[in-house]
Amino acid sequence: MRVGATIFATDQSMDVSSLAIAAEERGFDSIWIPEHTHIPISRKTAPPTGEDELAEEYKRSLDPLIALAAAAAVTTRIHLGTGVMLPAQRDPIVTAKAIATLANLANGRFELGIGFGWNVDEMEDHGVNYSERREHCREHVLAMQSLWSGDVGEFHGEFVNVSASWSWPKPQQKVPVLIGGGAGPKMFRHLTEYADGWIPIGGAGLAESIPLYRQALEKAGRDPEAARIVPFGSLPTIEKLEHFRTIGVTEVVFRIPSAGESEVMPILDQQADLLEKFRR
Repeated sequence: MRVGATIFATDQSMDVSSLAIAAEERGFDSIWIPEHTHIPISRKTAPPTGEDELAEEYKRSLDPLIALAAAAAVTTRIHLGTGVMLPAQRDPIVTAKAIATLANLANGRFELGIGFGWNVDEMEDHGVNYSERREHCREHVLAMQSLWSGDVGEFHGEFVNVSASWSWPKPQQKVPVLIGGGAGPKMFRHLTEYADGWIPIGGAGLAESIPLYRQALEKAGRDPEAARIVPFGSLPTIEKLEHFRTIGVTEVVFRIPSAGESEVMPILDQQADLLEKFRR
């Protein structure tokens, strides 16, 4: 079972490249960063954390692909992922090229974690209706996957239309797609159609939902043993890591505060010590 870390990377938090180097040196398997294109000040949408005010980092998030490209240039082993990117809010043609370029720069270490989004204000500025965000996301990813495979890519859907087109570079290795969100029939339909794994938030209920996910894959004619299951945001303990490994989790991602190096590094060191004990 792999172990990674996620940070809400901003212009005020520890530099992603420096964090990736430090995490790689300490034996972590991956670094993941999220995305918000912008935060409208209208704030019609309540914070997903249940707090009264939206945390400052949401307003200041970096472009994940550019930040991870910088990290790829200074590391050799650690995997670099978006956790999560919002495809519905991105042009799929431009994003497909950017991801393919990054994936090759990282020598196949890039992983595409995606989500459907929660911020109604944000997605409306991108022309996305909240009730249709899942279908927008699906079509954007399918269009990108078409552009990545074969000499000619093409996709025609309700929200995305890409005529038969040439688009290089192609990823030298398959770009793994993992979808973030809660368990349920809608999620499992997306996971079985176009994803390679699932990013559940936290770890509650996974012992019951992982078998349901694998059953859905098997019913769709896909290999359930190949599925990635990568819960984010768990508070790390040896007992929790052992539990996750027992129920079939393939990677656990620890949370790191969105803060400067002086605050991040002691926490990363604590987590690295725990990781070392777990692997003994």
